[in-house]
Amino acid sequence: MRTRVFFASDIHGSKKCFIKFVNAAKFYKADVLILGGDITAKIVVPVIKQPDGSYECEFMNKKLSIKTEKELDMWVDRIESSGNYVYITDYKEMEELRSEKKRANEIWLELIKESLRKFVSIAEQRLKGSHVRLFATGGNDDPPVVEEVLRGSDYIVYAEGKCVEIDNFHEMISTGYSNMTPWHCPRDIPEEELAKKIDDMASRVRDLKNCIFNFHCPPYDSGLDTAMELDGQLKVVVRHGQPSFIPVGSKAVRSAIEKYQPLLGLHGHIHESRGAVKISRTLCLNPGSEYSEGLLRGIIVELDRKGIKDYMFTCG
Repeated sequence: MRTRVFFASDIHGSKKCFIKFVNAAKFYKADVLILGGDITAKIVVPVIKQPDGSYECEFMNKKLSIKTEKELDMWVDRIESSGNYVYITDYKEMEELRSEKKRANEIWLELIKESLRKFVSIAEQRLKGSHVRLFATGGNDDPPVVEEVLRGSDYIVYAEGKCVEIDNFHEMISTGYSNMTPWHCPRDIPEEELAKKIDDMASRVRDLKNCIFNFHCPPYDSGLDTAMELDGQLKVVVRHGQPSFIPVGSKAVRSAIEKYQPLLGLHGHIHESRGAVKISRTLCLNPGSEYSEGLLRGIIVELDRKGIKDYMFTCG
């Protein structure tokens, strides 16, 4: 008996990508869906209501003038599909929010929860009555409210910190926490702390040789973690006239893979480092991400009781 897994990561709030992710179960005949973190968006696009009832906003470096409610609905859908949140407001409130940081943050968190509730509803509608199981974690960019919403779903298993059974032969441990990044994201933690989290989860696994490590951050210097080097001002470091690229993954993750040698490592985090690599006996995969284009990059993995039968990268 085989189990077909579909894995994707780093959709960053894109409704279009989430719909594609859920639909992948039927399209690829997958038994298990795994969403590997960074589910929420990074940007809010204010849509400002005008005195005459029209709306204006800036999106993709263009100023939009929206005349009708039908146009508004179209643009809201387009903006959300590209991985942004929409907040409809007016000039007076916009001015107030510039100085009221606490209130601005509350609005931001409410937009996150509203978006995630939509995602949960989509999953429930499209997976209801199927045998498909959906596992998800937050990523290092995702604030704690992600857990609050996803734990309330009957169709999404919030897998953070858990050891779960994928099928009768394969367990999975998951974390969206990352080693420290230059942006000091909500789930960035020191390597020592990340190592302790991994060891705690691994201690609960019955059969490590058939286990899946669903860790948002890829292993250090694996080729799945190559990104542009940044200086203290978050500017790209240029050497010999070219951008400098360095490994930015987690040493704790790499050490855990070398120590425990699980069957499979599923990773994301570094959008431009799509690829596959073997570390000891462990196949480690990163599907990459192009969420802002509405493209869902993913990986299909075929499992049976003897191990990994095959895998394939997807994009659509």
